[in-house]
Amino acid sequence: MAVGNASFLGVGYLLLGRRRTAVGNVVGTVVLAVLQVTAFPTVWFEIVVLVWWAAGIVHGWFLAGPAARNRWQDWVVALAVAVPVLVVAALLRFDAGSIARVVADARGSGDCAKAEAALDRVWWSHRLADAPLAAAGDATAEACGRLRTAAEALAEGLPGNPDQLKAGFDILAGVRTELPGHDRMADVVLDGFLAKLPAQNPCDLAVDTDWLRTHQQAGAVVDLTRPGALVACADGLLADNDWRSAGTRYQQALDEYPHSAVAARATEGVQKAKVAGELANVRSLLSNTSAPEYCSKPAPYSAAPPYGKGTNRAIFSGNDDFTNRLPADWRVTDPTKAVLIVCAGDDTNGTAVRTCQYEGTFTGFPDDVTFHKIAIPLKAYELRTGKLVADTKVEIGGTSCPPSVSYTSYGYTDLGPPPDMAVDASDADVRAAFASLVTR
Repeated sequence: MAVGNASFLGVGYLLLGRRRTAVGNVVGTVVLAVLQVTAFPTVWFEIVVLVWWAAGIVHGWFLAGPAARNRWQDWVVALAVAVPVLVVAALLRFDAGSIARVVADARGSGDCAKAEAALDRVWWSHRLADAPLAAAGDATAEACGRLRTAAEALAEGLPGNPDQLKAGFDILAGVRTELPGHDRMADVVLDGFLAKLPAQNPCDLAVDTDWLRTHQQAGAVVDLTRPGALVACADGLLADNDWRSAGTRYQQALDEYPHSAVAARATEGVQKAKVAGELANVRSLLSNTSAPEYCSKPAPYSAAPPYGKGTNRAIFSGNDDFTNRLPADWRVTDPTKAVLIVCAGDDTNGTAVRTCQYEGTFTGFPDDVTFHKIAIPLKAYELRTGKLVADTKVEIGGTSCPPSVSYTSYGYTDLGPPPDMAVDASDADVRAAFASLVTR
């Protein structure tokens, strides 16, 4: 009968004694149910199922004939089976709809936890009652699983792991393109990740935003946080004497954000890093105090004072016998306090001052000794520019023709004093010779 067949269980055919037809009806219903749940959870396949259901009802009606239609006992059995089945189906469909509404709200607010809690209530009977809605829920469950993986990848990308960042953003992009309707959920994951950026170490943030700034979705937050991070990172690097990396980060801030609030700090930082690099180079060139490289490879330190009027304090290299006798306020060892780098050569006899005779011991005749000023070749470099400002020879005066002279004889033969000797220079004489170079 028609009402019995409305149960999807072929009850009408059984009441008519058509067992094979009933079995066929049940098998057809099972096949359609399996296909609907697994392969075709769509509205159009639901229509196919409804057509199958309606066809069974109509077929049962025509098979029954007038006599069978009037047997009240068959009506009772048919209604007893069909009504509960249809009521249960209706209730399950209603429940599936309520679950779908909760999931839809969760999708709209980006709340994966709420969506997954609702989807946990779905079981196979809901899929039979409303396969399309169940399929939509499956898409949301997949989206939430992928978004959870994306969040983990993004978290592992902080700090300084661009490969993980790329993996996370690729998953977000996949959810947006492959699972339409879940954009807000992807936005919530992205917003949570971006909210963590400002709390990072500035240098870690600079590394991360090196990659993130190329990603449109992260651009707005990156533009807010990156300029300050670059400059703060550079400040730290400069404090750690990593002036090369500091200069690079300062320059990045200027190149990428020339009008940002930290542009002035970055400009100042570029100069500080440049000066720090110059100082490190100068210190390296002066490190070998006995033969500093600076004298052959002069280099600038632009923070040094210019060579000009007043006392131009200098780092003296070479001929310590005389340069160490210069006034303490002329000599420094720290490049940050120097104006000049003075490279002194070996002293030699300079201008002859006076010739005196001393009693000879070998020949019996007087020995002539000519006294000379002490000549020292000098090259002076202005530290500020590294340029040569003096290439000269100073001559140190002093007393000559003492009552006696000391000299060295060899063996038992005394040939007398050498014919040329240096004057006896006092500290004042040494100072006078260098004064024109140091004081102006």
